[in-house]
Amino acid sequence: MRHVVAVLALAEVIGYDLAIPSMVFGVAGDLYDVRVCGIDKRPIRSVGGYALLPDHGPEALAAADTVVIPGTRIHGPRHEGTLPGEVAEALASIRPGTRVMSICTGAFVLGAAGILDDRPATTHWRHVREFRELYPKVVLDEDVLFVDDGDVLTSAGLAAGVDLCLHVLRNDHGSEVANRAARYCVVPSWRDGGQRQFIERPLPEIGEASTAATRAWAIERLDDDLDLDTLAEHARMSVRTFSRRFRAETGMSPGRWLLRQRLEHARRLLETTDMPVDRVAEDSGLGTAASLRQHLKRDLGVSPLTYRKAFKPPLQDSQPKRPTMRTW
Repeated sequence: MRHVVAVLALAEVIGYDLAIPSMVFGVAGDLYDVRVCGIDKRPIRSVGGYALLPDHGPEALAAADTVVIPGTRIHGPRHEGTLPGEVAEALASIRPGTRVMSICTGAFVLGAAGILDDRPATTHWRHVREFRELYPKVVLDEDVLFVDDGDVLTSAGLAAGVDLCLHVLRNDHGSEVANRAARYCVVPSWRDGGQRQFIERPLPEIGEASTAATRAWAIERLDDDLDLDTLAEHARMSVRTFSRRFRAETGMSPGRWLLRQRLEHARRLLETTDMPVDRVAEDSGLGTAASLRQHLKRDLGVSPLTYRKAFKPPLQDSQPKRPTMRTW
């Protein structure tokens, strides 16, 4: 049986957000059954000046294994902190244990429903102030691209919904499946940094050098001793300039970025090879099996061998057990 994903469109829906789950999960073959639904089967207005007609009504929510709420301008959740009765009734039909996700301002709907109370979450950076005023119980992180709190996941604005869906695909079925979907969609399988890189400075200033070439160079030699001086020297910058430029472009420090790349490489090796754990740690630049174990325990709550058992293909179960990941 395929994993059923119900995407609930609420007027006025953000059409871009609405299309993301169908595209990302839809290109993963027969692993998912994506169903777009509305509160009823009437046409739903979008912010783009057109209406769409969903194939399903709210009954799709009760049959879903995952429910996604795309961005919306629905008045109650966006401006009053309230949930319309028909939306509350529809959300109440979701089965216990169902994974719930929001994209962009869809988090306002989850906030109005109380689903995010005392949990970490995120939304589009432009709407952070309004969200905090309406939903003070939510532990909002405005810097990240998405937050995975186990059975409830939220993404930042617009394209961050792609990052979140690829993350879910990776956790459900491994990096190879997620990478194939990313290649089909012509997007990166993983984006570094958070929303801050888009808020503060979307593009490098004219005449200012980029760290992109050095990042690409570093990814090809993760098992080398890549300290800050080495990276700055490769970029032909001072350490101070390199660190500032790097953070502006990626939203994180060089050290944190490098650790993230090494962990991602280690995960791919665990999924796609039979290398011993100590060799995986060495090849990914993490040094020792103990170091790899420590980082995986911190990020995923599992050991390398448990991770390999859960995610190494072939996966026969359409809903494999996966480690619960906290905030990225």
